[in-house]
Amino acid sequence: MRIGIDARLVYYSNAGIGQYILRLVEALAALKAEEDEFILLQSRKDHTQIVDDHNFSRVSLWTPSHHRLEQTALRFEIGRLRLDLLHSPDFIPPFRRNCQSVITIHDLAFLLYPHFLTKESARYYGQIDQAVRRTDHIIAVSESTRQDTIKLLGVPERKITVIHEAANPIYRRLDADEARRHVVKTYGLDQRYILFVSTIEPRKNLPGLLQAYRKLLDDYKCPERLVLVGSRGWLSEEVYQMVETLRLTDHVRFLGRVPFEHLVYLYNAAQLLVHPSFYEGFGLPPLEAMTCGTPAIVSNVSALPEVVGDAALLIDPHDIEGLTVAMWRALTDEDLRASLIAKGLKRAQIFSWERAAQETLDVYRRVVG
Repeated sequence: MRIGIDARLVYYSNAGIGQYILRLVEALAALKAEEDEFILLQSRKDHTQIVDDHNFSRVSLWTPSHHRLEQTALRFEIGRLRLDLLHSPDFIPPFRRNCQSVITIHDLAFLLYPHFLTKESARYYGQIDQAVRRTDHIIAVSESTRQDTIKLLGVPERKITVIHEAANPIYRRLDADEARRHVVKTYGLDQRYILFVSTIEPRKNLPGLLQAYRKLLDDYKCPERLVLVGSRGWLSEEVYQMVETLRLTDHVRFLGRVPFEHLVYLYNAAQLLVHPSFYEGFGLPPLEAMTCGTPAIVSNVSALPEVVGDAALLIDPHDIEGLTVAMWRALTDEDLRASLIAKGLKRAQIFSWERAAQETLDVYRRVVG
């Protein structure tokens, strides 16, 4: 097969879907599928070589990701490549093409929470109805996302395959003292802390986390700081205002986006990870934390219970008091902490990019036939 993988988004973001593309391509290369030829479709501005393998080549495309003329322009650019199949990891394929199509749906937050979107994002993801009708097959990154796709878009069950993501192999358990020394030297974090990792945007429920953390300080005299890692997303102003309103300026640190090689130390040195999101299509931060041996607290909604199983504390994202109590328990109950760490390390081993790549290749072969 001659397989095209749309990797343009890697140039614009190496987080989220960009990371999915990188990890999947690396794992596909490791499979050594000699009978297949892979064409990586990269932005003309992107000069990186994602993998160095003889059956992987790159083609530079002029069409930028999420451009309003993307569907038309991309159709002509890929038409000359004589592909058997095009994989579009960022949801939306060109609607007219001369090859088979597979798309990956990571979540449908834009349908469930449209008020959280910018106008430009709403325009782009509003094409999802056409995308699911015109593609030949859909990969959903969780059973939760698969069910959402069936319910919200009316897609037949047989058209969707669930293939779980996995943590970046860089995430692993480190010596605790080594991790603490690194975060003290790099970020000046010389006291115990609670960690949040994700883009700062409304569906991540940071106002709820800040309110619960304020109660933790007031009611339980908790000494831990709250460290927030992630870039500013849309409609994030409320979070920064709430930090001041709740008098948390001296207790909360915003680190912004940090390199992956730093994040592994931040996970290992944290007392726990809190991920109280209203909705996730998969939920990588809890999996990354468990891989590092860090206890996790997550919402009991969407794909998060599917990812963590019984290896994390589950909370209602609307229950501020419940989140406060869960954080206090995870910080102070040593038996509970030991159980969560052991279960988390075991649970994390279920997910692997090797398996994801093999299952994705199986989908390609079924679609091409």
